[in-house]
Amino acid sequence: MTGQWKGTRDVLVGIDPEREWHLPLAWAADEAHLRHLQVRLVLAVPFQHDTHHVDDTPRQTALRRAGAERLDQARDWVRDRHPELAVTTDLRAGSPTEVIAESAGNVRMVVLGSRHLGRIAEVLSAGSLVVPVTAQAPCPVVVVGDAPHTTQQPPYVVAGVDGSAASVTALQYALDMADLHGAAVRAISVWQPPVFLLHDEEVALQAQRALLAEATAGMPEKYPDVRLTHEVPVGHPVEELARAAEHALAVVVGRRGRGGYTGMRLGSTVHGLLHHAHCPVITVPER
Repeated sequence: MTGQWKGTRDVLVGIDPEREWHLPLAWAADEAHLRHLQVRLVLAVPFQHDTHHVDDTPRQTALRRAGAERLDQARDWVRDRHPELAVTTDLRAGSPTEVIAESAGNVRMVVLGSRHLGRIAEVLSAGSLVVPVTAQAPCPVVVVGDAPHTTQQPPYVVAGVDGSAASVTALQYALDMADLHGAAVRAISVWQPPVFLLHDEEVALQAQRALLAEATAGMPEKYPDVRLTHEVPVGHPVEELARAAEHALAVVVGRRGRGGYTGMRLGSTVHGLLHHAHCPVITVPER
């Protein structure tokens, strides 16, 4: 496995006290079991009135008690699924986004559920974690929004490649994952026709194919057991990647840099996939 995110041996799972948590937790538990890692369940109880001062009112006490009960339920559920898996729980006070983002600094990956909110709702929702955590986390972030549709055999992982260093890192991550799962990798570099095409379309497609070939150079030798295919579809990157990943184990894309202090800067392809892909979306930060 790529040893870029050593940190602890934890797969961190953000538990939403009010929403369905079984899908992301099942994905995280299965992946931790396969990778011989452990699971850390984190649940944040927000401060009242959006302040950073502990408000020890009966309501706050009740919220903490309910949060602790939810963590216990999730821990027991994981242990029933994988009895040998080490599971820890962490009940924290504070903004869920800040708690998860801070906790992500020393883990192998973060796994979150998705409510499939629209873009505006996702950004403005007080309880939204997906966009800011994906933008800020220094490790891979996995967003699990739907039950698996992995009906295609053999299974496969989609890697979005655009020639950037971040996308090459994402491709390596996808190959590592496929190697573990006995899956293939579809490396996809989408060509989106510009409004004004200065060159012949075939010339542009050849350049895109060359870009993809360069990004994947040496990968078949490094991963001899993984079938790696190259695809250069024409269209919008989000639509083409989401279509290709409809029955995938996951779609993996790179993320350049870190979000600003608001943590909301994400590339349009990453942002679009978070809302449109029907498989786990894994964003891998540039190294």
